[in-house]
Amino acid sequence: MEGKEQDVSLGANKFPERQPIGTAAQSQDDGKDYQEPAPAPLVDPTEFTSWSFYRAGIAEFVATFLFLYITVLTVMGVAGAKSKCSTVGIQGIAWAFGGMIFALVYCTAGISGPFFSLSFLNFSKARKKKYKVKQRCLFVCVGGHINPAVTFGLFLARKLSLPRAIFYIVMQCLGAICGAGVVKGFEGKTKYGTLNGGANFVAPGYTKGDGLGAEIVGTFVLVYTVFSATDAKRNARDSHVPILAPLPIGFAVFLVHLATIPITGTGINPARSLGAAIIFNKDLGWDDHVSC
Repeated sequence: MEGKEQDVSLGANKFPERQPIGTAAQSQDDGKDYQEPAPAPLVDPTEFTSWSFYRAGIAEFVATFLFLYITVLTVMGVAGAKSKCSTVGIQGIAWAFGGMIFALVYCTAGISGPFFSLSFLNFSKARKKKYKVKQRCLFVCVGGHINPAVTFGLFLARKLSLPRAIFYIVMQCLGAICGAGVVKGFEGKTKYGTLNGGANFVAPGYTKGDGLGAEIVGTFVLVYTVFSATDAKRNARDSHVPILAPLPIGFAVFLVHLATIPITGTGINPARSLGAAIIFNKDLGWDDHVSC
């Protein structure tokens, strides 16, 4: 085709292909198409003098408290129902856990979740000028952890310091204990004990090894989803990823509960299992605690 800068064959893309994420093909100024958050120091003394440090711990306490309160009440409601038709069943329990995680991660965004700086690109200009144009930056965050397993995983990835990780885990466990304690106060000691206090234990027909394996895989699914939803490379290319982070995290919790409720009642959260076991405080809750 004469007079044309380029020949566009049938079925061909007239625009240059976007390069895979994590490459320098889209950038000529900084060598990267994304901004990787700086690793957190092992110990940062300045954190102890910052109000945001303690505010984040309080947020973890409140979020885990509400999480245990709603979910344990749901579990006990299903366990105490006279017939399956008068209860939400396993699906309802899974929705309660997943829905609460979705809501609480969203509500605690900006308090205890890490921030990420995302660069949005003006791709129309980039196509014409053959380089990346930084249009604007937006600081977003992924919300609270509400789970010692998530906190520990982020610590290993150097997303937060050791004192902050320990502080989060302590506040999460305290919140879980208080949440389960409030449920026991509402339900009464007799009814609470009869319904096993919403504690996790390995179901008949399964071994402790089965329960441990199910919990390991379920926890991996959750932590893997958290890392995927907060990955800097994906965030740089798809600006909606961090904004919608609570949705896949909550949905992962929902799906894992559907799969493992018949085995262990689903823990995948050490604070949830510990809080319910401490308040229930019977052999049934403690014997399988390591597996759940």
